[in-house]
Amino acid sequence: TDEIMQQEIRPLVAVDIIEQLHRQFAILSGGRGKDGAPIITFPEFAGFSEIPDEDFLNVVTYLTSIPSLEAASIGFIIIIDRRRDKWSAVKASLTRIAGAFPGNLQLVFVLRPSRFIQRAIADIGIKLYRDDFKMKVPIIMLNSVSDLHGYIDKSQLTRELGGTLEYGHSQWIHHRTAIENFAMTVKTTAQMLQTFGTDLAETELPNDVQCTEELLSAHTDHHSKLKDELKLAVKQGATLLTCIREPVTRSANSRLSPDELENVATVERLLAQLDETEKAFDQFWTKHHLKLEQCLQLRHFEHDFREVKLTLDNLMEAQAGFADIGDSVTRVEHLLREQKHLEEKGQEPLEKAQSLAVHGEQLIQNNHYAVDSIRPKCVELRRICDDFTNETKKKYDILGRSLELHKQLDKASQWCEAGIYLLASQAVDKCQSQEGAETALVEIEKFLVTAKEHQLSNLKEFYNQFDMILTPEIKANAQRIVQKLEDVQEMFDKRQVSLKKLAAKQTRPVQPVAPHPESSPKRASPKITRPAAVEGFIFVCSQRHKKECARNIMFFFHLCFVELWPNPPPFLSFSHIINELIETERVYVEELQSIIEGYASEMDNPNLLHLIPSALQNKKEVLFGNLPEIYEFHNRHVGTAGCSVIFLKEIENCIENPELLARCFLKRKEDLQIYEKYCQNKPRSEALWRQCGDSIFFQECQRKLDHKLSLDAYLLKPVQRITKYQLLLKEMLKCSKNSEGTAELEEALATMLDIIKSVNDSMHQIAITGYEGDVSELGKLLMQGSFNVWTDHKKGHNKVKDLARFKPMQRHLFLYTKMLLFCKKREENTDGHEKTASYSFKNSLKMSTVGITENVKGDNKKFEIWYNGREEVYIIQASSVELKNTWISEIRKVLTGQLEACR
Repeated sequence: TDEIMQQEIRPLVAVDIIEQLHRQFAILSGGRGKDGAPIITFPEFAGFSEIPDEDFLNVVTYLTSIPSLEAASIGFIIIIDRRRDKWSAVKASLTRIAGAFPGNLQLVFVLRPSRFIQRAIADIGIKLYRDDFKMKVPIIMLNSVSDLHGYIDKSQLTRELGGTLEYGHSQWIHHRTAIENFAMTVKTTAQMLQTFGTDLAETELPNDVQCTEELLSAHTDHHSKLKDELKLAVKQGATLLTCIREPVTRSANSRLSPDELENVATVERLLAQLDETEKAFDQFWTKHHLKLEQCLQLRHFEHDFREVKLTLDNLMEAQAGFADIGDSVTRVEHLLREQKHLEEKGQEPLEKAQSLAVHGEQLIQNNHYAVDSIRPKCVELRRICDDFTNETKKKYDILGRSLELHKQLDKASQWCEAGIYLLASQAVDKCQSQEGAETALVEIEKFLVTAKEHQLSNLKEFYNQFDMILTPEIKANAQRIVQKLEDVQEMFDKRQVSLKKLAAKQTRPVQPVAPHPESSPKRASPKITRPAAVEGFIFVCSQRHKKECARNIMFFFHLCFVELWPNPPPFLSFSHIINELIETERVYVEELQSIIEGYASEMDNPNLLHLIPSALQNKKEVLFGNLPEIYEFHNRHVGTAGCSVIFLKEIENCIENPELLARCFLKRKEDLQIYEKYCQNKPRSEALWRQCGDSIFFQECQRKLDHKLSLDAYLLKPVQRITKYQLLLKEMLKCSKNSEGTAELEEALATMLDIIKSVNDSMHQIAITGYEGDVSELGKLLMQGSFNVWTDHKKGHNKVKDLARFKPMQRHLFLYTKMLLFCKKREENTDGHEKTASYSFKNSLKMSTVGITENVKGDNKKFEIWYNGREEVYIIQASSVELKNTWISEIRKVLTGQLEACR
């Protein structure tokens, strides 16, 4: 039955009943009545009564379906030709037509038997059996075709009925089959185009040049084949139209019958549909082809970008290696030659990068779809080029200054050497005479004139001039040469004094007392002054003392306030929160007990089995999950009071010692993990409740328990309870801030929040679909969340559909200790209720082979995850900087843990 229901229901076509049509026991000649009613003729047929009912019904149904709805609504005219037959044949024909004719009848003409006896019998029979035929239209008995001409014009009757209408049955069948075949061709062609269009729209654009070229070639070939199919279909329709119009073309006096005119209109309509379909398809193909070509352009651009950027990165790395500024003139000149060589080597990559950036700008100007991907790469290329150019200029500047510095040092050193040589070359015996002493003084004075050209300037000014390139070694060398200059200058000063004495001794009777050489000015001791920061520090200290006093006053006031006020409010006391925790724990355990005893156990009650719906049979574990396990956890040490004695006693001991409360929760950390299993089952439980919640069974159980709320409200209690604990701990933490036990309370709160996060993450995890492996083997689920993701693969495919593929993909990431999953979030309405999220698996990365880049230029919310040595790069954009930093921190922990494990 299902197979029959799934079969396509379609009307009869000529090819289905071709054999029955060829028998010609009923024809649609194309003639019409005076009011336009279609004429169906039942010509003389010897075996009319032997025609199977199914064959008769199929033929008549087919013939009545051919005229237009407008013509058919007028009603059909039936002509039964039984001139050579008997009254029994007339009766049989009328009976069959009356019982099986599917159309609207207007008139029935019967050409009665021509033999006298049969005619008489027919006259009598028609009077006797007219009512038996149950026809609501007149039945007109005619003696001859001439009588028929009084009702229907000859031009609308075939030659067999004395008319002039040209009718060839074989040709009629040929036209009908041709028209229907053409209609089927048009439909099939349209379906092929639609299917191809859907495939194109859902095509996943590749991420590499070769696959994109192959995809473009495949789509182009398929498009060409479909265009050929379209041309053949149009040619078929034109040929058919010519065949139908052939009588008019052959003879100007010929006229097409109304049915033939309808055939022409049908073929023309089908040709118009083909034309519209072709135009729509061409328009869609033009857009898709443009996208594929732009995709290929993008892949070429990305491929060239990767190659150029790799070359530029190597170039920048080589440039960064030129950190040496030289320690001599020769070394600096060598470094300048190497820098020049690197600059020449970088010209070609830089030109390629600039050319590629220009090409990218052209793509953007041509309205390329991937502007968001191309523009950052163009900016990156120009930035690297500018960085290299600026860095090269900076290197030249530094090396130029270094060369100038070392030349100055060398000149100063050479001046010193020349000065020492001059002093050493002056013979002592020649200087004893006045002339010799004066000559030596002139030599010294001439040499000292060159001191301004070769000596270093003031040391402080020298340091300021070359501050950017001064290294400790260069500074030590400069100080050494400066000291050497001072020593040489001092030597010249002493020599000049001595020579002046000798020259003066020869001309003056009394030797003047030479002034003592001016000693080098001693550096003044720096004045020790108290920095302004000292006063600021005193002020700060005073402020600190004020704050400490304020805290002491507040603390004293707090103590007095608590001691003087016997019943402090909740924010000053732990008792209110602990009492609330005790009371709510008692109520919670009682509610769990009522659910298990009043509902779960009753599902096994034989007296109530007939009330349980079939959909609920053997589904107790689905509906209640591990609720019994939760109840056992809370009730395994139950006393007469109905709640956990150990838990309650520990809480009572926490009134004065809040750290005990924290220890209580920390001790039960592992036990509380059972809530994760319960929450994972909750969607299945809710789905089952929506299906069976209205059953009499649940109503009866609710009545017995005298519950005001239905079961689904109580099944939500465990979810509410696990979140209630952390709220109470937060309130407790507010009360105990800056007091003993705060650290443990904070740890307990963090533990509960971690449990809630784990429960929440597991709820998302169970909604992952399409992952072929076992998620339990991926390690602990650390983080999950939604991000914008861009991909840059050297190989493989990036699955994105239609226009969304050109924008950042919306992906939900699941971070495990061993794997990072990329999923697509989908939301579906289920049974008219709220939307249910699922996560369709798209890709995964092994954490053992990934790397991370924390900062992506241009957006502080983005970070990179790369795979297999940057063979695949994923740019991930978080909704906030805080979320990004949280994920980076967690990923760093995983990678660090793996590194430590390897060590």
